[in-house]
Amino acid sequence: MGSIEKANGLAQDTILIISPGDPRQEIIDGIQSRHPGVKIHWNSMKETPLTVEDIPQNIWDTVTILWGFHVPADAVMPNLRFVQLSSAGADHWASNPHYQDPNTVFCTSNGAHPPQIAEWVIGSWLSHQHQFLKYSNYMKEGYWEPLFQTTFQDSWGLRMGILGYGAIGRQCANLAKALGMDVVAYTARERPTPESRKDDSYCVPGTGDPDGLIPSKWFHGTTQESVNHFLDQDLDIVVICLPLTASTRNMISRQQFEILAKKKTFLSNIARGGHVNTEDLIEALEKGMIRGAAVDVTNPEPLPKEHPLWKAPNLLITPHVSWSSTNHWSRVYAIFEHNLGVLAGNKGNFVNKVDKQRHY
Repeated sequence: MGSIEKANGLAQDTILIISPGDPRQEIIDGIQSRHPGVKIHWNSMKETPLTVEDIPQNIWDTVTILWGFHVPADAVMPNLRFVQLSSAGADHWASNPHYQDPNTVFCTSNGAHPPQIAEWVIGSWLSHQHQFLKYSNYMKEGYWEPLFQTTFQDSWGLRMGILGYGAIGRQCANLAKALGMDVVAYTARERPTPESRKDDSYCVPGTGDPDGLIPSKWFHGTTQESVNHFLDQDLDIVVICLPLTASTRNMISRQQFEILAKKKTFLSNIARGGHVNTEDLIEALEKGMIRGAAVDVTNPEPLPKEHPLWKAPNLLITPHVSWSSTNHWSRVYAIFEHNLGVLAGNKGNFVNKVDKQRHY
C-alpha cells in the first residue's frame, strides 16, 4: 500500500467519497482547485448497505484516499493510504485489513458532532425533567393539568458525570455549566496537569472546553472498579461519550445500575449501544432504579419493532440521529480538507489521527 509521502501534492491520488447525500459540486470543485490533478469519485449511499458491486472495480483498485463512514468488509483497495472517517470513532473498522495496515493513516471527524449531540443530550434531559412528553400527550387530549399538581427540578446545582471527556463530552459540559450544573469528568488516562487536560481534536469555534477548565473533578482508569468509583459520585445525570472497545462493552450493567440507584441517576447514551447491557437497562427502568434514560444508540441496532426496550418506562429512544445537523458535513469537510493539505505536503499535523489500539 502507498506511502503517505508525496512529492507532487495529490496529483497522482484518487479520492473516493462515500456519502449518504447526493454529490456536492462545491466540495468537489473546492478539493480540485486546491489540489490540481486529483481524481474524485462520489458514491451516494442511500438506505441500503453499500456492496462491493455498487462501485466499479477499477475505482476500488485505484483509490488512494477514502472519505466515508465504512466500506464493505470484502472491499479490497490495494493502493489505499489514507481514510477520513465521517464518524467520531473507528471501532467499526477494527477488524478491517486496511485498518490493521500500519501504513494506512486513519483520521476521525471528532469535533464535527459536539454542537448537535450536546443539544440532544441537554434537550432530552430537560424534556425529562420538565415532562415535555407528558404535556405533548395532554395536548392530544385537550387536557389542562391543574396548577401545582406537578413539581419540577431545575438543573442548577445538579451534577453531570461525563464518561469520556473528548470533544462531545466537553460541549456537553459547556452547556451543563450554562445551566448551573457541576461537572465531573472521566477519562481512560490520567490528566493531572493543565496541559494534559487540553483538547487536541477539531473544535467548532466558541464551543467545548478546549483547556479542560470546566470539570470540578477528574477521574480516570480502565478497570470496572474505576468506573464504579466514578459512578458513585452523587451524579444526577451520566452521559456516555466513550468509544466502544473490549473494555467498555457492557460497562453499564446491573452492578452499575445498583450504584446509580442511590441517586436515581438519569442515563444518557450517545456513544454506542454496546456500552449498556440492554436487559439490565430495561430492568433498571421498570424497577425505578434510575429516574429515566435517553438513548440515541441501542443494542441491537436498528432496534427490532417488537423489542421490549420500546416499552420501558421513562425512556426516550431516537434512531441514532443525534449527530445529524445541516452543519455537520461542512464541519467534516473542514477536517478532511485540513488533512488533505497534510497529505499534499503542507506543514502541520493530521487532525484526529486514530490511535489504532484505542480506536479513536
